Amino acid sequence: MTFPSDLSTATDQEVVEQARDGHERAYRELIRRYQRPVFSLIYRMVRDRELAEDLSQETFVKVLNAIDRYRPEFKFSSWVFKIANNAAIDHLRRKELDTLSLDGGPDATTAERVEATALQIGDSGESPLDELEARELGSAIEHAIGKLRPEYQTCIILRHVEGRPYDEIADILELPLGTVKTYIHRARAELREILDPLREML
Repeated sequence: MTFPSDLSTATDQEVVEQARDGHERAYRELIRRYQRPVFSLIYRMVRDRELAEDLSQETFVKVLNAIDRYRPEFKFSSWVFKIANNAAIDHLRRKELDTLSLDGGPDATTAERVEATALQIGDSGESPLDELEARELGSAIEHAIGKLRPEYQTCIILRHVEGRPYDEIADILELPLGTVKTYIHRARAELREILDPLREML
């Protein structure tokens, strides 16, 4: 197989193939592509930058050590997110941490980036006023999401922050599609139940 000389234009599958052959630059390219999204996912769950960096590093060590076991019929991004999610969930269960960032990703340095990466709780048809009210709830929203099961948190993050489709979330979490939809539905219902009385106070 002939690989592109510039790996930045190669597909994930092509880069993985080179990584399997032991090419160091292929490893570096995979890390370059997924370092930020992996860190962002983990950071939103553990809410600690240093810890998220450690868990991200742990994730990539596992990715590179298991690269020969990756099955190319699945999306590489889903496989990486699955490993990252497991690392975060394992930590949350061990340490009983229950916080999550709602105010955009840790690399959000502009208002536009904060808005693009912020978690939206309500329906997609909300008015600007509704969105403003949701933002004003601030720490109350964080507290509400902190009460969710880790699996619900992950589903909400992957769906509403990362914009992942339901079937990919099912692959990442190794859950039936119907279960993922149920988790997201229940998580939204729980969040609205907690937040609706607060909205009325605004």
